[in-house]
Amino acid sequence: MKIIEVIADAGHHDTILGIAEQQQVEDIWFGPNNEDGRISTRILVRPEKRQKVLDALQTILHNADNYHVLIIPLDTALPKVTEAESETLSGEQQEQDKKTALMSTREEILAQVEKDAQLDSNFILLVILSAIVAAIGLLENNLAVIVGAMVIAPLLGPNIAFSLGASLGETKLVIESLKAIFLGIIVAVLFSVGIGLIWPGNFDSMELIARTDVQYSSTAIALASGAAAALSLVSGTSGVLVGVMVAVALMPPAVTIGLMLSIGEFNHALGASLLLAVNIVCINLSSKLVFLFRGIKPRTWLDAHKAKQSRLLYIVIWIVMLALLFVIIYFRHKTQT
Repeated sequence: MKIIEVIADAGHHDTILGIAEQQQVEDIWFGPNNEDGRISTRILVRPEKRQKVLDALQTILHNADNYHVLIIPLDTALPKVTEAESETLSGEQQEQDKKTALMSTREEILAQVEKDAQLDSNFILLVILSAIVAAIGLLENNLAVIVGAMVIAPLLGPNIAFSLGASLGETKLVIESLKAIFLGIIVAVLFSVGIGLIWPGNFDSMELIARTDVQYSSTAIALASGAAAALSLVSGTSGVLVGVMVAVALMPPAVTIGLMLSIGEFNHALGASLLLAVNIVCINLSSKLVFLFRGIKPRTWLDAHKAKQSRLLYIVIWIVMLALLFVIIYFRHKTQT
């Protein structure tokens, strides 16, 4: 369970109380009136009721001035909540409530991905550090070091943010995440070109050469990993993300592009570019499908209708792009054999 705290004008007191009663929350209590006329209300909410309570609060408060809605996590609550109330519900409703209880709210997911998509000095620094680690690991044929670069994974967050932004119709998030993706890739490639120009060693390590080609199996891995990343955000199990970062790495192929360009191996650079493109397309396609099937959508009907149209368009675009990449990979393999 979590606590939803509402800080709003005292005139909304009865409405907030009505929402709490309608949603059958566990408990509700009020603080004293502030000097500015606002009052703090705390609501103890079951997981399956959290999104409904938030939507109802935003509906009544969206035109209000100077209000805040805060979500406060709880490690535990005593006495424990019984399941007696759920026994009166139908089997279908109980199943729906169980499904909803396992999901984070729209607002919690959005807050998480917005942090990962911020294009700032920290993001650029993480890209550079990850590129350095990945380049050394690839050139030294050291898988452990490469995995370290994968775990840093600064490019995964913006891709998931782009997918979520499209699902929710958040144009600003889509634009910001696209900027982070493109700038991150450009910085990684340019920085790895510089490393390749000054690196004294050879460029025939197995780990480096392995990322100059893309197999069809890579597509299945990338699709599954993108879905796992989105599902981990929806369900709040962020620990899964570490495995996703390692399974569908974006930084090693981006660094491979730069390293191969630095020594004039344009064919190998093209192969690494195809691998990077396949991973990006698969991550966005599968994560968008997860958001669709999990019912992640905007709060209002109008926004949800607009987002549905754009979401379907994005899915079609990603499928077409993946099909084109398959065709390119096929002819590339055919010419090499």
